[in-house]
Amino acid sequence: MAKIANISVGGRNPVRIMGILNTSPESFHKKSINTTRMKIKNAVIQMENDGADFIDVGGMSTAPYLSTNVSEKVESARILNAVKIIQDSTNLPISVDTCRSSVAKNALENDVEIINDISGLKYDEKMKDVLSKFQPSIILCAYDSKTVSGSTITSTKKLLTDSLKIVKKSNISVKKVVLDPAIGFFRKTGKGNFFTKINTDWAKRDLTVIKNLNSIKMNYPILVSVSNKSIIGNLLEKENTSDRLFGSITAEAICVLNGANIIRSHNVMATKDAVTIASKLSK
Repeated sequence: MAKIANISVGGRNPVRIMGILNTSPESFHKKSINTTRMKIKNAVIQMENDGADFIDVGGMSTAPYLSTNVSEKVESARILNAVKIIQDSTNLPISVDTCRSSVAKNALENDVEIINDISGLKYDEKMKDVLSKFQPSIILCAYDSKTVSGSTITSTKKLLTDSLKIVKKSNISVKKVVLDPAIGFFRKTGKGNFFTKINTDWAKRDLTVIKNLNSIKMNYPILVSVSNKSIIGNLLEKENTSDRLFGSITAEAICVLNGANIIRSHNVMATKDAVTIASKLSK
């Protein structure tokens, strides 16, 4: 069990929902993009009404198959603009999705409570120092800058364990940590900077992880993000992300049955229903 921004997750606590707010026009799921004040405000209020427990703000797309790098200045400006609007619109805890220490520092100085680092603190060496100073809650994603081989479950656990070692060295409480097995971020090739190379089939890797979430947890709460991702498109043979809603919520329900503690989603209302039913049927 952990406390993420004072919300208890894991153990006997309800499965929590993290709503996704993208402020990056280059993001892969166009319906999730909100850049104007009114759109951000309306999206956040809708997410809260639909049952979100957290809002996750991204300022740069990290989809492996897209070339979407932007400067730290641009990423930070987008995020801070959204953070202020969210704070004026709701009291929901805010998570910032970034691998860059300067972006994280700016967010934490503006009262953001969670850092969601898809590199598991491995991309930017200064990230651990920023987190050590501010002591936020942290989402650690499985990641390696080198090619990973071997058993899917064993290698995923090793990557997460390596990130946990960084956390412990930084004197950050492990009670503030959630693990993310990185659905969608393991590929043979890619255009972005933030994916882990594997020589095996990425879709099989993601399916194996989803089926074995409880084996990966290592007594930590686990967050899963499958919403509209390539694994859904691959299984359904649907190229357009807008056609992946039903597949997404089915996968999310199965993730709950398999041990997920937080579901990160573009579709909070539909996800809330799926999580509610899955939680009732898993008891």
